[in-house]
Amino acid sequence: MKLKQKIHLFSTLLMFIILVLANVVIYFLFERMSHDTEYQQLLGRSKELTTALSELKTEKDADTLLRAFVPANGAISIVDSEDKSLINVQAVDGLGKFTEQMITDDSYSIGSFNGTESLSTAVPIIWPTGEVVTLQMTQLLTDVEANMRVLKYVLIGVTIFAMVPIILSSMTLGKIVTQPIEKLITAMNISRQSGTYEKMTGNKNGKDELAQMERMFNEMMEQLEQNYRKQEQFVSNASHELKTPLTVIESYSKLLTRRGFDNREVVDEALTAVITETSRMKEMITQMLDLAKSNEAQAFEFTEVNLNQLLEGVVKPLRQAYGREIYIEAEGQAIVETDGKFVKQLLFILLDNARKYSEREIIASINERENDVEVTVKDYGKGIPQKDLPHIFDRFYRVDSDRSRKTGGTGLGLSIAKEIADGLGATLTIESVVGMGTVIRVFIPKKREGSQ
Repeated sequence: MKLKQKIHLFSTLLMFIILVLANVVIYFLFERMSHDTEYQQLLGRSKELTTALSELKTEKDADTLLRAFVPANGAISIVDSEDKSLINVQAVDGLGKFTEQMITDDSYSIGSFNGTESLSTAVPIIWPTGEVVTLQMTQLLTDVEANMRVLKYVLIGVTIFAMVPIILSSMTLGKIVTQPIEKLITAMNISRQSGTYEKMTGNKNGKDELAQMERMFNEMMEQLEQNYRKQEQFVSNASHELKTPLTVIESYSKLLTRRGFDNREVVDEALTAVITETSRMKEMITQMLDLAKSNEAQAFEFTEVNLNQLLEGVVKPLRQAYGREIYIEAEGQAIVETDGKFVKQLLFILLDNARKYSEREIIASINERENDVEVTVKDYGKGIPQKDLPHIFDRFYRVDSDRSRKTGGTGLGLSIAKEIADGLGATLTIESVVGMGTVIRVFIPKKREGSQ
């Protein structure tokens, strides 16, 4: 059974049960109220009769008086203390005897006489002889039964009439609830069959859960599409980047095959090119593996780290290896709660990137602020055009392909740096002016989020 049918059936059945229960309550409440009304009327008549009987001097006129007070569809009996009938006046044959049998100790009793419901009551009175007797009165509830029959038919009719809009509204409710789900199923089927990322079309400004589900599904599909495009672009770029050094290696290998090893200059040139391109491939593969790891859930180990010591440990080997002037400007202790291993990798990427694309000195500074520590890497290289800054952290993005190839750049370093910064809860910004250089800032929180 489909969800729409379940909602339709359940809501209709639920409303039907509620209506039936309400009708039953109304029916029995009305019946009880009718009985109470009849009882009050019968009790009032009994009191009037009691007053009239108390004025009698003898019991000779009692029969005439009782006949004056007997209900149109009822009976009156006078019973002594031994339950012996003294007088029995009845408007319906046999009702007097029935009255004697129906009386109980309750305020009134409900019985049935010849298929008709009856109500009986009893009150003590003083008989003209001075004896305490019981006045018993019975009233057939003919009018009440007629009213109850009418009420029953009215309630049944109202229930049947009310079920029409209930059925229609339950169908509408089922449609409203299942329509977004049907759209979702349709979009998923289209996406599965066509290989695309189909989105749902609906009320984008809705505030209910169904509209929220539509928006979340569309956002999820958009994110999946973006991830797929990034993956596709990553594979394409990686293939292209790996193809270039492989082509160079293949070309020099063929050159050696054709010309042999007699020409020493050719051999040296070929071996140098093979070693260079192999190193470049190795670096690229390492960076791609690092980038793949950064996309996984990293198990960061947050401890207290002295950024001054950490920065000095990164700068020192770079100075020795490349003979570059790298200056450190540090203020304060710069103690932060972070993962020292990843921060060290982040700083190495930024400093190595500054080394590759500048020839003058590099300045690495640390500025301790109220809630975080600002680490700045500044170079005086060629700079980056403004149009390229929004894409500088994209994978394989290069400002100048020829310049990157000469410096050994792969276009992955800053992407890895951005992934690390995001994982550590740090903020990475970049400013650059063509011809003047580039400034990259990392804002590392002193305390990780959620720690005291």
